[in-house]
Amino acid sequence: MGADPVAAMTGERPIGVAIVDDHPVVVEGVRAWLATEPRLTVLATGDDPDEVLRVAPDADVVLLDLRLHGRMALDKLAELSAAGRRVVVYSEHTDPQTMLAALDAGAVAFLAKHEGREHCVATVLAAASDRPYVPPALAGAMVGDPRPDRPMLSDKEREALLLWFQSMSKASVARRMQISEHTVKQYVDRARIKYTRAGRPAATKAALLARAIEDGLVRPEEIGIYRSHAAHDRPTP
Repeated sequence: MGADPVAAMTGERPIGVAIVDDHPVVVEGVRAWLATEPRLTVLATGDDPDEVLRVAPDADVVLLDLRLHGRMALDKLAELSAAGRRVVVYSEHTDPQTMLAALDAGAVAFLAKHEGREHCVATVLAAASDRPYVPPALAGAMVGDPRPDRPMLSDKEREALLLWFQSMSKASVARRMQISEHTVKQYVDRARIKYTRAGRPAATKAALLARAIEDGLVRPEEIGIYRSHAAHDRPTP
């Protein structure tokens, strides 16, 4: 196989994607969408996560249908995430409870199957670089859900979370806020603790972002405001 022309021009290898879905028509549709983005290459497809990743062990992103062969694959999602895989869940099940369950299990993003090529490509690109991306379905399911167990965050905690969600590393957040990186970590940890005490734990960055959007602490449109600045910083998961 010859060298990839895009990699040759940019000096970077394409982002490898593995697609796991038990509907061939969906697989082929997603493959066609991803083929429109030269930075992405589909390494393997199939309906068995283990087999797909045996074929493509170096995949940067796994696009996983949450329901495989009639059952929810949350346990497999958690297993893949615990192994260090970046998993984007791609599902028709878009109720807030399912979305949060997937994010709590370790998914780096949640994409609804009715969302189009633009959001699919953007979500995969963001996942590969450890950036958050909020597709419309996730935003719509989360925004404005009044909950009595909403934790109270301080202005500084919210500011630190927002900057962190906007793809900045904790070190960059510290510079922006003119505080120490240790203090930034404390703010993030405090937010996690408050959600845990409220009975709504958020172990991952994606889950914490979803909780914050759900409670109106962060607006989806705020994510990415500092993208031009953050692009020069290496994001911290």
